Amino acid sequence: MASSADITVAVVAGEVSGDMLAGRLLAGLRPHLPEARFHGIGGPRMAEQGFVSDVPMDTLTVRGLFEIIPRYREIKGIQNALRDRLIAERPNVFIGADYPGFNLGLEQQLREAGIPTMHFVSPQIWAWRGGRIKKIQKAVSHMLVIFPFEEEIYKQAGVPVTYVGHPLAEMIPMEPDTAAARRALGIRESARVVTVMPGSRMGELKYLAAPFVAAVSLLAKRDPGLRFVVPMAGERQRQYFNQLVSEAGLSNVQIDLVDGQSHTAIAAADAVLVASGTATLEVALFKKPMVIAYKVMRASWEIMRHMGYQPWIGLPNILAREFLVPEFLQNAATPQALADAVWKQLEDVPGRLKLVQRFTDMHHSLLRNSAEEGAAAVMRVIQSSKAP
Repeated sequence: MASSADITVAVVAGEVSGDMLAGRLLAGLRPHLPEARFHGIGGPRMAEQGFVSDVPMDTLTVRGLFEIIPRYREIKGIQNALRDRLIAERPNVFIGADYPGFNLGLEQQLREAGIPTMHFVSPQIWAWRGGRIKKIQKAVSHMLVIFPFEEEIYKQAGVPVTYVGHPLAEMIPMEPDTAAARRALGIRESARVVTVMPGSRMGELKYLAAPFVAAVSLLAKRDPGLRFVVPMAGERQRQYFNQLVSEAGLSNVQIDLVDGQSHTAIAAADAVLVASGTATLEVALFKKPMVIAYKVMRASWEIMRHMGYQPWIGLPNILAREFLVPEFLQNAATPQALADAVWKQLEDVPGRLKLVQRFTDMHHSLLRNSAEEGAAAVMRVIQSSKAP
């Protein structure tokens, strides 16, 4: 292969989770390509590897089917401009880090122009929108998957695929230190702690923060000694959540809002009330009981609920193929239902011990050196594309 100074790797991540995944992948690639140019759209984790973001990543962040409509023209314009730039530049490989609504369309156009394309993290075709596999066949030269059962899906579809494991399984210790986490947060070790995670994006908080705060109020009435920890993604989220707490009259409830520190907050918990998404897998890897909630705009929900292929929405349940932990979706995510379910998780000691074992087995199944295995797959694609 030519000097790595002649190599360009283009990547697009549209939100925080994609930035984390792509950041680890680029960390695995950098020793192989010390002088290569990494650019596209990404966040701070990618920037740590010398990645240059041509457009701020937060310009792409949007949630829900209908929520994207007001910004469609803006986002489509970004996609078209990036497509034209990359076709002119001809990078050695393009990698879409999650964000399939944007990346798959871009990948298809780039692949048709002769540029190798990879996609890191399979869209949840096993959960809903299974027809996307046809688009993936056209768009993706090589798929990198993070769940073991996904590999066979792509092999059957004729899409080259590599299972790289889940990066979170490497980042989170097999045996989390609850006592250390509580010391870090200034919480006594004997306290009963509920961590509340209503989501990192304002779109999530809009639908889940209010029922979560109301559930906290109900739980505090059952046990005034309960301690609640709420990791916040930013100042805007903190202000919004604080306002709801104030309006609910919870000044006497022990609620600690912390900046970031989500892993510390999870490790400190006896139980977690969490918005559906990657955070549910983080909670499982920390071996904590949880209650999962999911709410979106009503119009989005009416479409999505008819497109599901399986009864689970939380990643731990999907991986287990059963309801290991309770889920409450849309109108079912009432404060009373959430509070009752969290209380049961706190009180059911035998159930908690069983969950620890199931989540430990899950952790082992997801554990690989994802940075190295993903980088090796990228290097094979680059080398193949440069072969005579």
